[in-house]
Amino acid sequence: MAEANEPVFAAAAADARVSALGKRDARAAMLPTATYHNQVIYTQPNGQSNRIGQTSNEPSPVFIANNAVREYASQGVFTETLGLGQVGAIRLADARAARAGAELEIARRGLVATVVELFYSVGAQADRLAVAQRALDEADRFVQITGQREAARDAAHADVIKAQIAEQQRTRELSEVKLAAEKARLELGVLLFANPGTVYELAAAGSPPMLPERAAVEDAAGKNNAEMKSALASLQMAKANSYSAKAALMPELSMNVTYGVDAPQLAKNGPDGVKNLGYAGSATLDIPVWDWLTSERKIKASKILEGAAQTQVSATQRRMIANLQEFYAEAATAQAELGSLDRTVMDARESLRLTNLRYASGDGTVFEVVDAQSTVITAETAQLDGRVRYQLALAQLQTLTGSL
Repeated sequence: MAEANEPVFAAAAADARVSALGKRDARAAMLPTATYHNQVIYTQPNGQSNRIGQTSNEPSPVFIANNAVREYASQGVFTETLGLGQVGAIRLADARAARAGAELEIARRGLVATVVELFYSVGAQADRLAVAQRALDEADRFVQITGQREAARDAAHADVIKAQIAEQQRTRELSEVKLAAEKARLELGVLLFANPGTVYELAAAGSPPMLPERAAVEDAAGKNNAEMKSALASLQMAKANSYSAKAALMPELSMNVTYGVDAPQLAKNGPDGVKNLGYAGSATLDIPVWDWLTSERKIKASKILEGAAQTQVSATQRRMIANLQEFYAEAATAQAELGSLDRTVMDARESLRLTNLRYASGDGTVFEVVDAQSTVITAETAQLDGRVRYQLALAQLQTLTGSL
């Protein structure tokens, strides 16, 4: 759904399709072309008569470049040009199409990463909303408990005030979480729907898969790294430009075959049965001699750009290695912390239960209860953040290896 609406991905997809068409055009330039040529020329006569072509006693045209006063052409023209320039154009088109394909994959993976982040963010906000609601319910219950103890003269009014302050804080936190949840839903809605306010429900994310072995991740990343493919394609484009610059110094052969009529009459035969229909052929070999060193400068420029492209390939390779190590370490750390976060939540909830019991029996203080409530909120929020962190880290790895 996001691929159908996201403009950056649409532009990359369009560029890939256009580059594929350009690749076909470059190959077609190596093939002969055919044209059906039709022309009528009228030239003012100069008052004299001459034998012109296959006819006699025809008025002579005033322009010596024209063949007759009336000249009709209806011909099929077949032309082909052979040279290293066409080969260079094919290489350049192939490299450009390869780079466009790699850039499309980069755009797709970037879009996938954005959708994954928004998907889990929306889900996490829904869970945070549940945490905030439970915290508010717990604060409301504690306000009732302190009020009951004050009425029974077992607690001071200060306890009620402290409980009320905590309740007010939880109410504000719930409002902020609701706002964040709505913002997250709108951000995802912008990518998916014509109307960002469209009501939608997300399927449960479920338990994330286990982190794959590092060797498998490295192998997949080496084969499926789109940034590396793009950099290599850019290098091939630079080499193709260099080849084309050198080709400008080489000879170029052009061949032409014409079949049809070019005569004073638009007819298969002229007067006295003379043939008007026929053919002609020509071959031209152009040999470059002197262009004020323009070609040499183009060769030097292409070599400079080729060196820059080689540097980009090296930098992309280093960045890929660094990203792989960073993403894997991030995912491994996040996975290792999941169990600890779960235990912290269980301990925090048990601590709150025991603290409530101590307060109800008169052994605890209101500050201990409020602190235990805050600890539960912090632990549950950290648990949600930890799950999202692992899911996003795993998605980064999957995006890097092309498996997502």
